[in-house]
Amino acid sequence: MNMKSFFGACAMGVALASGVSVPLFAETLRIVSGTGSTPLAVPMNRAVVVESDKPFSELSIANPGIADVTTLSDKTIYVLGKVPGRTTMTVLGADGALLSNVEVQVTPDIAEFKERLKQILPGENIEVRTANDGIVLSGTVSSSSKLDRALDLAKRYAGDRVSNLMNVGGTQQVMLKVRFAEMQRSVSKNLASSLAMKGTVGGGNAQTGVSTGTGNFTANGALANAFPSSGDGTFPISSSTQGALGLGFTVGNMEFGVLLEALESKGMVRTLAEPNLTALSGQQAKFLAGGEYPIPVVSDNGVSIEYKPFGVEMTFVPRVVEGDLINLEIAAAVSAIDTSVTMTNNGTTVNAFKRRETSTTVEMRDGESFAIAGLLQDDFNDLNSQIPWLGDVPVLGSLFRSTAFERKQSELVIIITPHLVTPTHGEALALPTDRVRLPSESELFLRGKTEGGAAGEVAKQDFSGSYGYVME
Repeated sequence: MNMKSFFGACAMGVALASGVSVPLFAETLRIVSGTGSTPLAVPMNRAVVVESDKPFSELSIANPGIADVTTLSDKTIYVLGKVPGRTTMTVLGADGALLSNVEVQVTPDIAEFKERLKQILPGENIEVRTANDGIVLSGTVSSSSKLDRALDLAKRYAGDRVSNLMNVGGTQQVMLKVRFAEMQRSVSKNLASSLAMKGTVGGGNAQTGVSTGTGNFTANGALANAFPSSGDGTFPISSSTQGALGLGFTVGNMEFGVLLEALESKGMVRTLAEPNLTALSGQQAKFLAGGEYPIPVVSDNGVSIEYKPFGVEMTFVPRVVEGDLINLEIAAAVSAIDTSVTMTNNGTTVNAFKRRETSTTVEMRDGESFAIAGLLQDDFNDLNSQIPWLGDVPVLGSLFRSTAFERKQSELVIIITPHLVTPTHGEALALPTDRVRLPSESELFLRGKTEGGAAGEVAKQDFSGSYGYVME
């Protein structure tokens, strides 16, 4: 069998399948008694015409399910590939002698597959080969999405018999930068008044009091601590009282006391966390900066301890779709122990948690940012308490009223920014400890310096100024 006749036979098979009329070229079988000749490659669902240099009288195929053979003349054989696989075709002469055993290899039609691959994925360096009854893909593609497209197309021709040896080129590692920014502002005002008098009426002691606030005076008349036993008219204010003004005076046998409480408080809380994490495309990465809080759990076997994580948490799965386009599946949270809410069970006190979290899937390009979550909350409440009838008196009624006002505003934003990154030399990376230098003995004892780095710069910062935030 020579190469010229072999290629001619393949061209004839393609022509017959496509219906194009071309000159007939056939492959000549070598006459080797009892041994196999050169393997004959036949594409699936295509036909190859083979010509023998000697007449034959009998033709058989070992597995008709793989290939089908038909005689066109005493020297011409028509071989049709049916399913991928290998079988043997036996050719016998007129005297019953063996002319040749031909190994027939039916392979997937990769010619059409290559054409479709170039049409769908132009410019991609993908090599296609056949192996046994399957297709082998190798080379380098520009993105994971194009790799998936090539595999899906290959399965249309070879089913599950597809071997993937392709590599994804470009940068496939993603660093995700997450910024948690939260601002809380609170304003409260309180105004209250209390009145009391004490003296002798008709030879007996009498005392009374009216209170609309939180001072020493109570509306139930319990005024044992309202005035000192000496009766000098001074007005007591406890150490826990804030923003209070007391006035006491004596008229004859009567002692009078007036207490005014006015308090305004303002506060601001700023929370900022910026965790960064790097992961390979398609792989999950987790990050936790915080701790674990022990929680007792009562069961039939006794009391066991479970630990609940808190702090800055982040879990994400990056996928480089194409070029610098990144698909992100992310879950992020910031939590802290809330000491204002507690629960006691069997003598054990457990605190609650404050938690802000989000879970979503977004798609963006390298260096772009997304505000994936935001919260704007404005809480307002006021309270007006007064003594019945007395609080309605014009002007003087203010002494018999207590007013409280409170407003809280909070704003939370979570922003993410992905970057395609590559490794670098360790010398190019800076650590937070690189900016801190241990002090010498003269600097520590004579100058009072603890260190000459970042902590010293923070200590010099001025935190005074306006508070709050701007919402646009």
